[in-house]
Amino acid sequence: MDASHIRHGRAADAAALARIDHDTWSTLHAVTPRPAAAEPFFDRHAPEDHLVAEDADGTVLGYIRITPPSRLACNQHVRQIQGLAVAAEARGRGTGRALLRAACAEARRQGAVRITLRVLGHNAPARALYASEGFAVEGVLPGEFWLAGRYVDDVMMGRALS
Repeated sequence: MDASHIRHGRAADAAALARIDHDTWSTLHAVTPRPAAAEPFFDRHAPEDHLVAEDADGTVLGYIRITPPSRLACNQHVRQIQGLAVAAEARGRGTGRALLRAACAEARRQGAVRITLRVLGHNAPARALYASEGFAVEGVLPGEFWLAGRYVDDVMMGRALS
C-alpha cells in the first residue's frame, strides 16, 4: 500500500465505508452491534474526521477515524483513533499500517503532540500493529465488556507524536 493512496474522507465515501464496517464487523474488535449494511456511516463523525485508503482505481479499501478525544480545550493537544477498518481484500497488504501512519501524520499536522486509542484485549493482531508503530499500553480496564460469552479487557494505548 502506497501512502499516496491515503486521502481525507468525502461524503461520497459513505456507502463504501458502511459496507466495509458491515462486512468486517466482529467481536474481535467491536463492542457495538453489527451495523446494518445500509446504516448511515457519517452519523456522529464528519467525513473530514476520516482518512481513507483507496486502490489506484479508486476502490475504497479502508479507513481510520481520528478526532479530538473531547471538546475540552485542555486536551486539544491529543487526537484519538476511534475506528480502523480494512476490507478483507486489502488485508495483509500494509493498508492498516499505512492508515495508522497517515493518522499520526495528520494528527501532527493538526497540532497534536499525542495520539491515543482503545483496543480490545483479545485483539492480538491490532495490538501487535499498534505496538510496532510505537503505541504502548497506558491502562487496562479488566473485563470491561461482555462479548461472545466472555469478559474482555479494554486496553488504552498511546504514543507521543514527536
